[in-house]
Formats: sequence, structure tokens, C-alpha cells
Amino acid sequence: MRHPASFPPHQEDPRPDHEQKQAALSYLNEAWAEALHDGVDGDCLAQASLFAALAELVNTYGEDAVAKFAEGLGARVRNGEFSLALARQ
Repeated sequence: MRHPASFPPHQEDPRPDHEQKQAALSYLNEAWAEALHDGVDGDCLAQASLFAALAELVNTYGEDAVAKFAEGLGARVRNGEFSLALARQ
């Protein structure tokens, strides 16, 4: 994930940022699979995940920085950054 200049690196773990992101994604994928297995709707999971992620970013960087980050999401979605078929290539 690329961060705009307004998001300074936030590191408490000594591992490189990309390793932390891979570990975090692995944990999230496991939790997601477990929730789906328990019958939670994928759309509900997605909306709750977005809320939790944005709340954490606001807590860490503040509302203005997160609003600026969110302004660029539309273009990134249209460019296919979040399309799994493209992301796995």
C-alpha cells in the first residue's frame, strides 16, 4: 500500500514495513475466512473492515490526513489497485 506524503512512517515493530503489511494481511485473511465460515456476510465484513481501518488511521494520523488519503481512493479503485485478478500478477 502506498501512503501519501501526509502519512509519515509509523513503525514500532523492527521489521521492514512491507513485512509488517504482509503479516497484517495474513492475520486479516485468517479472521475474514473465519468470519465467513461463521456466516458473516462478506459485504458486512468489508464495511466493518473499512470502518475499523479508517478509524485507526484517524486515530494515528488525524482526520485531515485521512481525508486527503481517502480523496485519492476513487482513482486507485478505477486503476485496478484493489482488483484481486490484477493484484496477484
